[in-house]
Amino acid sequence: MRPKRADELIGGNLYWIVRHTIIAGIEILRFEDREDGRIDIVCSAEIRTVAPMPRRVHQGWRYLEDADAPKADDDGSGLGALPPQLYGRLAALALV
Repeated sequence: MRPKRADELIGGNLYWIVRHTIIAGIEILRFEDREDGRIDIVCSAEIRTVAPMPRRVHQGWRYLEDADAPKADDDGSGLGALPPQLYGRLAALALV
């Protein structure tokens, strides 16, 4: 189904949540209608990593305000430079 606020999403990002953590995003370029009634989300070819950010897993669209969106990988915290397994272990211990 087409998101109700589809026009607002163009130019925004679609984020990946893996093990309760946002780890990457990709820019949404447009939405295309298919003949079978479904919608294609056309995204850029470049996936950008973001500073890991805890997030509850959910189904469906969530609209993040700019203040709530994950920051770029080079946000100065150094968390984005950690290997994913190390970050996961630190997160499991509630240290990040």
